Amino acid sequence: MTYAVVNPATGETVAEYPEATDAEIQDAIAAAHAGFQAWRATPVAERAAVVRRIAELHRGRREELAAAMTREMGKPLEASRGEVDFAADIVEFYADNAEKITADQPIDILGEGSAVVRRAPLGALLGIMPWNFPAYQVARFAAPNLVIGNTIILKHAPQCPESSAILAGIYADAGLPEGGYANVYASNEQAATIIADPRVQGVSVTGSERAGSAVASLAGQHLKKVALELGGSDPFVLLSTDDLDTVVQNAVDARLDNTGQSCNAAKRFVVVDELYDAFLERFTAAMAAAKIGDPTDEDTVLGPLSSLAAAERLQEQVDRAVAQGAQVAVGGTRDGAFFPATVLTGVTPDMDVYREELFGPVGVVYRAADEADAVRIANDTPFGLGSYVFSTDPAQAGRVADAIEAGMVYVNCVLADSPELPFGGVKRSGTSRELGLLAADEFVNKKLIRVA
Repeated sequence: MTYAVVNPATGETVAEYPEATDAEIQDAIAAAHAGFQAWRATPVAERAAVVRRIAELHRGRREELAAAMTREMGKPLEASRGEVDFAADIVEFYADNAEKITADQPIDILGEGSAVVRRAPLGALLGIMPWNFPAYQVARFAAPNLVIGNTIILKHAPQCPESSAILAGIYADAGLPEGGYANVYASNEQAATIIADPRVQGVSVTGSERAGSAVASLAGQHLKKVALELGGSDPFVLLSTDDLDTVVQNAVDARLDNTGQSCNAAKRFVVVDELYDAFLERFTAAMAAAKIGDPTDEDTVLGPLSSLAAAERLQEQVDRAVAQGAQVAVGGTRDGAFFPATVLTGVTPDMDVYREELFGPVGVVYRAADEADAVRIANDTPFGLGSYVFSTDPAQAGRVADAIEAGMVYVNCVLADSPELPFGGVKRSGTSRELGLLAADEFVNKKLIRVA
């Protein structure tokens, strides 16, 4: 495995970084374990102050970090800046809520005396991060766990070595103790060594189903807590509207954010029969109008996919769907790592693409007979991460939100993620929650203290 910055817009290898040696991995584990002893004993208010400084340094190094992310994975530069801002907001949220996160939870007991649940840190944790949101993903894993008192070993995606180094500098300069946050350019085999080490108490992975399954299996062998944030094929369910143009713009925004490379992006557009034709016509036109080009241009909507291999994978999926009978309403043909906004129709349950995740700017539009049929189509997937419901009838929206099998339902809005809102899924989309106060309960000892 090579840690390298390969600009997907040009194919140029900008920089290469050496993989960690086995000795460096052992040093990182030892430092994280030793650092935990000091960090857990640090008063909560002092931990929160350090975490707040991490947020400030994100903002201070915004341009440097954003430019690195654009070079590494092709994210449009303005989107990279927005991601750094959001990461800073997330980190700050946990600093603001440190006392609440770590407070004792009293229990009303049946007998005399008292009882509380006291949240205590577990120890050193390994985070295995993906390439699609290099700063945001780290923030939502590291910040709550640092507030709790855990320490972090961070293995970023091999194509994100520059941004991960910048982040490591931010965490170090904020004042964490030695071993509080260690960035390691580890191989998969070295990651397995870290998981197996008894000094490491848990692992969080955000990535593909295959990666999640492999990590969960290994963590299970060693009886380690594991948090999984995996893929998604989120439904966008349109039941009724009095403003179709706004709904269509929401649909485009939900599909094309991050050049379509987001696990909780809307990917399947389920539209009731009476709105289907009008929605498809306007959605196709809006997707066709999305500007594709140099990710450093301010008006670029779609940059390249994260790599040439990613574009080739998506092309293979689209070509296979067409060979099996799907129709391409617009787009469908890549140019190097660049992939245009694409709309597929006529997808049926016997096609491979029906149950696959399309990780790029490709949307599939389905016709539903009615509300019940829309729910059936929305739930007919192995994934269960996010979902979007558009309806002018609050009672209907409530019914459908209850019926959809997903970890998150957004009603009449998209791109509404916020630091206080928990993020996670069910089925093959994962087992845990990040963001919000629930994130602080993933790697914590909920210790009962009962006093007679």
